Amino acid sequence: MSTKLDHHHRHTVERLFAHPIGHNIQWHDVVCLLERFGTMHESHRGAWVFSAPGTTVSFGRNRGRDLTEDQVMRVRHLLQTLNVVSRTQSTAA
Repeated sequence: MSTKLDHHHRHTVERLFAHPIGHNIQWHDVVCLLERFGTMHESHRGAWVFSAPGTTVSFGRNRGRDLTEDQVMRVRHLLQTLNVVSRTQSTAA
């Protein structure tokens, strides 16, 4: 992926891939990150949906300002599909 990430986006990626899973990752940060790769919108039922050519992922309803563990795992999987990895992952490989 040739998309350039600024410091804020890289920090969000690091938090998403951190172990153990973080419990204070805000939706606003994730939406801003994912908008670098496609479009994010909130459906009429409150679910966040990411769309890019060939990919559409729904993250479920946003019940608070932070992601749930399941949503973090879904975002991780999506980022891996988009070939976005954290610095700790790239140095471990």
